[in-house]
Amino acid sequence: MTKVTMTVNGRQVSGDVEERTLLVHFIRDRLGLTGTHVGCDTSQCGACVVHMDGKSIKSCSTLAVQAAGSSITTIEGLAQGGELHPVQAAFKANHGLQCGFCTPGMVMTAVDMINRYGGSLDEKTVRENLEGNICRCTGYHNIVKAILAAASDMSAGRQAAE
Repeated sequence: MTKVTMTVNGRQVSGDVEERTLLVHFIRDRLGLTGTHVGCDTSQCGACVVHMDGKSIKSCSTLAVQAAGSSITTIEGLAQGGELHPVQAAFKANHGLQCGFCTPGMVMTAVDMINRYGGSLDEKTVRENLEGNICRCTGYHNIVKAILAAASDMSAGRQAAE
């Protein structure tokens, strides 16, 4: 067993794990944060996406020991003070979800995408960046629409803050 310590959603956490413990299982089973989903265990579906040190990763192919010392943000850590993150709000407003299974991973991927591209996102870029995330319900149209709306809103918010 190895002791790992990391910051998850702004809170320092520690736990003893077997070296083979996946980050997704540490998050779900040890911390009780079940918004991060286990879909495929092979990094194909994207349901497990979280942010590690500000960048999206697939937690089903990352060991918990690899995340030691890192800052992890899960879907539960996006909303602040009871207010949805702009991407979460855009998914809701644009009907970017149906069954909801892929939604946390899609949202986390979208936040990272918007952080990297800002307001310069277009449909082609969004679709290319969603390639590692599978949705079996929506056909992606409303997901793409939600991401573009959030990028626009967040870009306008940045400009207003400057």
